[in-house]
Amino acid sequence: MERGNSRYAWLLTGWAILSLLPGVSRAQISPEQANALRTALGARIEALTILGGDFGLSDGRYTSTESNALTGGDSHTDLSVWKVGGEGDVGDPQQLGDWDIGWQPHLQGNMGFLESTNHLLGPLVGGDVSTYHDFAIQFGGGARFWVSDALSFAPSVMGMYGRTSNSYEANSAFARANLALARQSGLIDWGVDTWTIRSAMDIQYLIRWERIIVTLTSDPTFFHTESFNDSAQSVRVRGNSGSVDDKVDIDIPLGMELFGHELRTGGYLSRSDLFGDLKTGLNVQHISELHVRLVLDFLNQFWKAQWFGVGASYLSGPNISGWSVDLDAAWRF
Repeated sequence: MERGNSRYAWLLTGWAILSLLPGVSRAQISPEQANALRTALGARIEALTILGGDFGLSDGRYTSTESNALTGGDSHTDLSVWKVGGEGDVGDPQQLGDWDIGWQPHLQGNMGFLESTNHLLGPLVGGDVSTYHDFAIQFGGGARFWVSDALSFAPSVMGMYGRTSNSYEANSAFARANLALARQSGLIDWGVDTWTIRSAMDIQYLIRWERIIVTLTSDPTFFHTESFNDSAQSVRVRGNSGSVDDKVDIDIPLGMELFGHELRTGGYLSRSDLFGDLKTGLNVQHISELHVRLVLDFLNQFWKAQWFGVGASYLSGPNISGWSVDLDAAWRF
C-alpha cells in the first residue's frame, strides 16, 4: 500500500544526485522540477491524511514491498492505522412534508492516528528509514432519505483537520553526506497542518429474509484538501481525491444467548476504488476487505447500543496486504 513512500524516496535521492553532479547546484534545479517535488509530496500528505483520518477507510496493519529501480533494491513499508469513529442515523424516519419520503438526521465522525515506516534498501540509501506520523479528526453529517422501506440515500458533508510530520533516519553514507541539504530544502523532517472538506452520497438497499438482514451499500466520496501551516517552504498541499466504496453486509441472529444477550454473527465484503491524489499518493488503485464479526445484541437494553463484540478483517489489493482486529460496536440513536 505504501508504494508512494518509495516514490518519494526516489524524488529525494534523485534531487540529491543532481546536487552532487559536477557543475550542478541547487540554483540550477528548474521550477518544473521543484513543482514536481511539491506536487508529489502534497499528494502523499493528502493521501495519508485521508487514510489515517477518514472513517470510510479501514484501520489496521499493512505491509508492502516494492522494487525500486533508482536505489537498486526494494523498499519495505510497515503501516499502522488506529481509528475511533463511525456513522449512524438519529431517531426514526419522519415524513418529509407532503411527500411520501421519510427522513432522519445522519451523523458521522472519526479520530485517527497513522504511522508509516519506510525501510529503504539497495546500495545507495540502504538502511535509511523514512517515517510519517499523522493525526486527523473529522466530524459532520447530513440526512438519510427513505424513498421506500428498502431504498435510502444519505448525502453528507464533513470537515477534517490533519497534522502530518516526517522524520528521516540517515544510516547510509550517501544520506549522511546530504542530510543537511535535504533538510534545508524541506524534503525531510517537516510538519504540516491541513484541512479537508468531504462530501459523499451513501446509497443503501436493505434485503430482509426472516430475521436476516442483507445491506447493499455504495458510497461515492469526494475530498478537497489544502495546507494552512507548514514548517518547510516545499511542503504545499492543494488537491482533490475520491473513492467509491461498494459493500455487501449480512447480519445473522443465531438464536442463542450469552450473558443474557442474543449472539449475532455476520460481516461484510467490500471494495474501495481510489481516485485522484488518494490513488496517486498511495499508488494503490483499490482495496478489498473481508470482515467477520461476533457480537452480543444490546438493542433496547443498554442506552443507544445496538451490539458489542469483536470483528476481524483481511485487506488486500495491488501491492497491499493487511489485517485488523477491533472492537465491533453499533449504535442506534
